[in-house]
Amino acid sequence: MSEGWPRGEEDTATQTASHGEPSNHTSGQVGWLMYEWANQPYFSLITIFLFSNYFANVFFQGDAADGQAYWGYTQAIAGIAIALMSPILGAMADAAGPRKPFIGFFLLGVSFGCIGLWIAEPGGALLPIMVLVIVASISAEFVTTFANAMLPNISTERRMALLSGVGYGIAQVAGIFALAIVLFAFQLPGNIEASFIPDAPLLGLDRSAYEDERIVGPLAGLWFLVFMLPLFLLTPDQPRTGLKRMAAARQGIRQLGETFRRLKHFRNIGLYLIARMLYYDGCTAVFMFGGIIAGALFGWSALELAVFGIVVTLFSALGGFLGGVIDARIGSKRTIVGALVVVILTSVALVSVDSDTMFFVFEVAPRAEGAAPFSSSGEIAFLVIACLFGLGVGPALASSRTMLARLAPRDMMAEFFGLYALAGKATTFLAPLTIGIVTQATGNQRLGLSIVLVFLLSGLALMFFVKEERSEGLHA
Repeated sequence: MSEGWPRGEEDTATQTASHGEPSNHTSGQVGWLMYEWANQPYFSLITIFLFSNYFANVFFQGDAADGQAYWGYTQAIAGIAIALMSPILGAMADAAGPRKPFIGFFLLGVSFGCIGLWIAEPGGALLPIMVLVIVASISAEFVTTFANAMLPNISTERRMALLSGVGYGIAQVAGIFALAIVLFAFQLPGNIEASFIPDAPLLGLDRSAYEDERIVGPLAGLWFLVFMLPLFLLTPDQPRTGLKRMAAARQGIRQLGETFRRLKHFRNIGLYLIARMLYYDGCTAVFMFGGIIAGALFGWSALELAVFGIVVTLFSALGGFLGGVIDARIGSKRTIVGALVVVILTSVALVSVDSDTMFFVFEVAPRAEGAAPFSSSGEIAFLVIACLFGLGVGPALASSRTMLARLAPRDMMAEFFGLYALAGKATTFLAPLTIGIVTQATGNQRLGLSIVLVFLLSGLALMFFVKEERSEGLHA
């Protein structure tokens, strides 16, 4: 692994000094933050709020529970592929040095997969769309993995918590902006009359063919391509080690094996990685399936889901920004534990809401035929609870990176961030797979989602045993 950046001129001051300490040059950090702006709309438009609901409730011609199950299986297949590929690709990148070639390759993959989703007409062939979603999901995750691996080299530890929190907040703002484009350009036109809203969806999209919903795929793909450019232009990459790709792969895999062997000397870090793996899976699963359930329960179209997504993401962005400040004051562990308590309580509350029931026992009137969006008690309750969930999940996810930075030995930071990325991908298939199995077995979407509580509670329980103290290096 590279030990640092060589010294450069003033315009490349993000590079670290010869002794390996990262610097705080603004332009490199701006480029990295633009990666956060670039990648979040994929998750907001495709996997969380819009296309996932379209896939399960419109494209898939059948029972809504089966649609949710197949979306879960699709994400599970992508998660398995990510888990299998992460060790090899991560090892190659660490041994070869530069991250940008890997980022560029997977950037093309996620853009191709997203743009291809335009062909997902209702009742169309299931397999090609599943393949496109899988390609996009795998590629988006690896773009995130390799971009996150650049963070320790462009920021000092003192500033990393703030940069991570700001990055999470900026990502959520990007998600809001992308959802707002969908809302005002494609969903509100023809549904609401106002001077600032067109009379029909832009680009001449045919609403009867669901083109106004299928457009989110190309939009996410093009957004990713355009806004990743600052990362390539402004943020310095790690220098090449001089190894060829196959030699780098062999050396990287040997290094990865050595990292796993060393992990027995760093039990506290290993315990944290397992805890984070569990609660991260639970948090992302609630985001991934929450929109699908809302669409099925309340008959929400892309219009309502876009509004829902904007409001929930606003609260998640607020949580991310606040999490960075709170983390700097009370530490990462306390921030994560407190946030997870909020996440667990709101997850229980979410699965307690039905179209005619709140909190499992209170009966409420369902949404009347032709009524305005968010006019029923169940809809309002679901929206409020989801906002509180977003407020909690922001600090939980934003502080996860900084927690590792507080635990890992300074001279092994890059090595443990590589392991952090691998651990984060190793079980991403479990939550979607179990949700899919339980949903299809019971025919109950809310019961299927409730399985995430096992992941969240297990992660929280393990966090209580993690000590927020830096481990000493092997040669300390």
